Amino acid sequence: MAQTPDIVLKEIRSKKFRPIYFLHGDEPYYIDSIAEELEKRVVPESEKGFNQFVLYGKDTDIAGVLSYARRFPFMAERQLILVKEANKLGGIEQKEQQARLEDYALNPLNSTVLVFCFHANADERKTFIKSINTNGVVVQSKKMYDNKLPEWVASFCQHEGVKISPKAVQMLVDNIGNDLKRLSNEIRKIMVNLRVDEGIDASAIERFVGISKEYNVFEFQKALMTRDVMKANQIATYFSANSKDNPLAPILIILFGFYTKVLLAHASKDKTEKGLATELGVNPYFVKDYLLAIRNYPLPKVANIIHYLRECDARLKGLDGVSIPEGELLKELVFKIVH
Repeated sequence: MAQTPDIVLKEIRSKKFRPIYFLHGDEPYYIDSIAEELEKRVVPESEKGFNQFVLYGKDTDIAGVLSYARRFPFMAERQLILVKEANKLGGIEQKEQQARLEDYALNPLNSTVLVFCFHANADERKTFIKSINTNGVVVQSKKMYDNKLPEWVASFCQHEGVKISPKAVQMLVDNIGNDLKRLSNEIRKIMVNLRVDEGIDASAIERFVGISKEYNVFEFQKALMTRDVMKANQIATYFSANSKDNPLAPILIILFGFYTKVLLAHASKDKTEKGLATELGVNPYFVKDYLLAIRNYPLPKVANIIHYLRECDARLKGLDGVSIPEGELLKELVFKIVH
């Protein structure tokens, strides 16, 4: 049956294996994580040489995969057949070949764990995918929405057994974005360098991820929020001088998200910390920022700022037919926002 990535990972870690897995979607993190867990747990290390096979879609076809799947493990309980780049598998789009896969999926060999890593979104309405759902499991790994990233980072850290401050979460999310693989790698890199009793805070992010504590998007947003003209311009100048590491497009996305939430905060009837946290979908730790923002920016000004951000994005893309350096666009935007 179709399952969420977290449920499937939990099953695998408890050594509950399905005879066939079909992993698909536009977020590679969970596809790779499930495949890695299966590689780690299905076949003992001493038996991998004879009972674990990694195939690549571009180098084989459905018939070749099924010939491996129908073999019995060599002096072992089970074997693992891992098909990477399954979206390039020969015959995967041909109905006749799909029918062969369907036949196997309806009557799979219980001593085989067959895994398709399909790095694209597949149509789960197709008959062969439905047949996999009968005895196996289909997992869609979807790209994560930006507003879900802080919760994901906090949950990941909890699973890894390390505490992380809300500010550190926001710094990671603002500077790395929704690349879950990179986020997880950066968190693990930090953990390796921490003391046993130490958590992840803003200083740890600065030391081990290379994000400046003073000159980052989080501090830029804070300077704009408090209408600290000097600080906002200092950071804008730094971004302009280091545009390769601080491109304007992601900054606009973050600011647009922030001021859109400020707009919602203005409209909210319940302006208590708890009420706004629920309304905006943010950690209660950050509600005070939005309360400060609605005091500093009246509703008409917020509407204008959102217009300025859209205008800047259009000019960045050259829609007005004029090419303007990113640094100049950013400095002009800062002026419009804070004045």
